[in-house]
Amino acid sequence: MTILRQALDKLAPAINLHATAARTATGNGTAVDLAAYDGDLVVILDSAAASAGTNPTLDIKLQGSDTQGGTYADITGASFTRVTDAAASQQTLVISKSENPRWLRIVYTIGGTSSPSFTFSVNAVGVKKYG
Repeated sequence: MTILRQALDKLAPAINLHATAARTATGNGTAVDLAAYDGDLVVILDSAAASAGTNPTLDIKLQGSDTQGGTYADITGASFTRVTDAAASQQTLVISKSENPRWLRIVYTIGGTSSPSFTFSVNAVGVKKYG
């Protein structure tokens, strides 16, 4: 029981990659420094169904960089399933902190016509190296 309690004590509060907001255009999230984390990170997408537009789509992927202002590249296999106007979507991805660059951000692409809009958030949960 003590080992479990010590592990849970190291679990960090959610890492905010994109605060809940309505978006109508493609964009990037703010980069987050993962230097203080260890092991796997669980990344969570929580999206409402599209609230406007014709054939609206939302694609979200993770990108990483070794430096904060550096060049970001897609993380292999780190894309959520496309969200459409059909329904809300809650999805998770697991990435290894040790196999990816230090800085992490999301890139979201909104498609469709007639001003598509999605309200969504992306958060991650991980274990701090030193709890």
